[in-house]
Amino acid sequence: MYGSANKSWPQRLVIIAYECVFLVLVYWFLFLAGNEFLHLPEGDFQRRVLLYGFCLVVFLRMSFMVVYLLKRGITWRETVSVSFAFALYYIGFSLLGGTNDQPLDWIDGIAVFIFLAGSVINTLSEVLRNHWKRDSQNKGKLYTGGLFRYAIHINYFGDFVWVCGFALLTRNAWAGLIPIFLFFMFIFFNIPEHDRYLRGKYGSDFEKYEQTTKKFIPYIY
Repeated sequence: MYGSANKSWPQRLVIIAYECVFLVLVYWFLFLAGNEFLHLPEGDFQRRVLLYGFCLVVFLRMSFMVVYLLKRGITWRETVSVSFAFALYYIGFSLLGGTNDQPLDWIDGIAVFIFLAGSVINTLSEVLRNHWKRDSQNKGKLYTGGLFRYAIHINYFGDFVWVCGFALLTRNAWAGLIPIFLFFMFIFFNIPEHDRYLRGKYGSDFEKYEQTTKKFIPYIY
């Protein structure tokens, strides 16, 4: 999947289409008759509004990423896995949190902060890298600036952070399984695969970068 120059527009459009379907289903559940149809309790209204707001923020950011920022090709296998992840985020978190009748409190304020912080880390790191790569003088060079000076996969770290904030907003312990699953996917699959590609493409430049920069969590790992 890494290194492909294929635009992969069918795959990109399928991902966005699935997201739209998920958003419609979530809206039906949170604000229409979805909870009654599923015989589930109706949660706190403000929490449901915030949950849907989180979904919209994710949709806007990820659509920007898929359409504009992501330059490499996308395989159909990746299309399926990304769509499944969005289903977990949109539908999973909404089902778990949308039935919670607990009013919003300071813990939910922390959840909002974590969600926004992770969103900024993820999107800003990608925007800065894209701006750097658009300069023809940087063609073929390894990008180690911006937020990527703090971790090789700082964009993945941003993903993990905002997913944690989303999970916390549900105030449901089961939601914690989603960021835990994402964490292990990054550590044991995405990061090793991406590192192999970067090592093969940039050679000693990437090896030096590895020696001085954390992999995933700034200052820790």
